Amino acid sequence: MKKYRWIATMAAVSFSVAACDLPRGAALQSEIIKKSDAEDADFSVYQVTKDLLPRVKDWPRTGNVARYSWIGKQKGPVGRTLLPGDAVTLSVWDSDENSLLTAPGQRVAQLQTSTVSPNGNIFVPYVGSVRISGMTESNARDAVQEALISISPSAQVQLTSEVGQRHSIDLVSGVNNPGSFPLQERDMTVLAAIALGGGASAGFQNPQVRLLRGNSTYAISLDKLFKTPSLDTTLRHQDKILVVEDESYFIGLGASGKEELVTFPKEHVSALDAVSLLGGLSDARANPKGILVLREYGQKAVRTDGIRGPENQRVVFTMDLTNADGLFSAGKFHINPKDVVYATESPVNNARTIFGLIGSTFGVAAQVSN
Repeated sequence: MKKYRWIATMAAVSFSVAACDLPRGAALQSEIIKKSDAEDADFSVYQVTKDLLPRVKDWPRTGNVARYSWIGKQKGPVGRTLLPGDAVTLSVWDSDENSLLTAPGQRVAQLQTSTVSPNGNIFVPYVGSVRISGMTESNARDAVQEALISISPSAQVQLTSEVGQRHSIDLVSGVNNPGSFPLQERDMTVLAAIALGGGASAGFQNPQVRLLRGNSTYAISLDKLFKTPSLDTTLRHQDKILVVEDESYFIGLGASGKEELVTFPKEHVSALDAVSLLGGLSDARANPKGILVLREYGQKAVRTDGIRGPENQRVVFTMDLTNADGLFSAGKFHINPKDVVYATESPVNNARTIFGLIGSTFGVAAQVSN
């Protein structure tokens, strides 16, 4: 009789322990979302399905990661344009015996190299200042020759130039050989410039190209630039290019292969991508019906109808990876920067723990009885 009382006591203790928090590596889905139906709930729960995807697509992006636009490829000028700081050399042919430019017996005068002044002019002897900034070499030659007509109608001009400091682009960082590069070609593109700099630095996760032009900043992923030639925009003088690592990341927690901060390896990461990047789900622990994405929106995004925005700032998206709709939908659901991807614990694992405790109890009881 005492033996049975002992067994009953130990069983009661086991059930009492089971009723408390058991040692687990992750929470159950029911524990996380159990208060979502309360009137004062401060978060909303949405099941990720085919019907939900179009709604969420139009909701604001979260994560406070700066997003920039990009400019498509534009045709460059017919020829390189002259700018202040460029060096210009003039050769003048003149058949006039009384030419002011050539010495007696000479037919060509090699004028001293001039630098285009800050106001865009060069000095031509006997003529004065001639504005050539913003012109191609061909148009500048015509301008100089037109100016010489007043002193030598028969003069013919040849003009050559070398680019100055202002007629260049800067590879600031993120390439193997950063520096300033002269803009020699009229159609030099972003990818061509990065190639001049020795390519992007190795080790960057999803490298991003940032183009600084005047007071504007544009950005695009290097991978997208490679895959879409029409986006390889033409550079202008004094453009600055930086290649940086994508600052977007998400956090993985729970019963997955890894629990860590994961940098986006590409521009868009789906929920299925995220699970894969976390090393998949733990076969012994994870609940494939309880994959959660926790996200916080700004106050301005909240909508009472839950259509054009979430009903609360805090949102839990739930996914069931045991059916076709859940799998397909998870593959199209985009993870936002700073999302938390949480693999919940399987209730079966909880039950195993309880039965293990009960089994241990009866084992101890049997030893005491013996």
